[in-house]
Amino acid sequence: MVTVNIGTLHYVLDHIYGALMYRTKISPPFFSRGWGGTKLDLLERMIKQLFPEVEGENWPPILVKPIWKTVWETKTARLREGVFRTPCDEQLLSALPPECHNARVAFLAPKFVPPQKMACVVHLAGTGDHTFERRLRLGGPLLKQNIATMVLESPFYGQRRPTLQYGAKLLCVSDLLLLGRATIEEARSLLYWLDSEAGFGKMGICGLSMGGVHAAMVGSLHPTPVATLPFLSPHSAVVAFCEGILKHGTAWEALREDLAAHKAAMTLEEVRERMRNVLSLTDVTRFPIPKNPDAVIFVAATDDGYIPKHSVLELQKAWTGSEVRWVTGGHVSSFLLHNGEFRKAIVDGLNRLEWKESPS
Repeated sequence: MVTVNIGTLHYVLDHIYGALMYRTKISPPFFSRGWGGTKLDLLERMIKQLFPEVEGENWPPILVKPIWKTVWETKTARLREGVFRTPCDEQLLSALPPECHNARVAFLAPKFVPPQKMACVVHLAGTGDHTFERRLRLGGPLLKQNIATMVLESPFYGQRRPTLQYGAKLLCVSDLLLLGRATIEEARSLLYWLDSEAGFGKMGICGLSMGGVHAAMVGSLHPTPVATLPFLSPHSAVVAFCEGILKHGTAWEALREDLAAHKAAMTLEEVRERMRNVLSLTDVTRFPIPKNPDAVIFVAATDDGYIPKHSVLELQKAWTGSEVRWVTGGHVSSFLLHNGEFRKAIVDGLNRLEWKESPS
């Protein structure tokens, strides 16, 4: 009788999926146009400016005013879509492709419940998540518990995808940093809108994979306590592109040629080291501890081919008071099978926050 280790199967599934996605020549690899030239230098400077000089002093979010239209409504719920100008400053705006300048958001909320007695969670996109549907399916069942769902379309994805970009395969390394920086600005502005304009009693931020990294950054930098819920997420993009399966989908040769044209000839290992240095800017352990670390819940997979266990534990160690929950599976299988665990983490994280105005 042959015994099969289920954990190994999940891990192998991740690698099979990764081979189909990133090792075949069906689509171009990540960063096929190189590093991004002067844009990369600008982004490196701008990301260093994210960190507050004085602990606890985060810069205030900019209020956005989405223009809403109703997509559908039932007796108990309403789905609206909104558009707003990205709140990024002029320097960042000039680096963003024009397709990214207007942000899109979906907003699914219960009807006839006062906002101060509701919570709302902003869901950020994982790599390759171009539509609202998957995240609306994740948040939909939470309506019964008076938890609304707001879904942000990422820059470089969906209707905001630049014309020359194929799918989720960002053209330059600078695009990854741009995507992250703009997502942080937009998500913080949406949380501020939910708080100050819509009057919600509690708020949270969640995301899966890359979206979880961004959610952790937003939760860290937001000036008021929010539930922070990163799912299947590394502590840094270094792990994804230099250690996990995505390293097989990265255009290392194009990156080496780009460096050789502008600086000096390098070995592939030196190119990888340069990538580690650049992506270390996305290391969430360098970010301040969120205002409510006990409302931070990581959900991680036991046999994840994209995100090694040490990466999740590094962030938990840096954010004392946070919690890690493990689900059995790999990256792909957990993404498909464990929505119930993700929802439970959302509910539990919100329950660890005080109501802004105690519901009577």
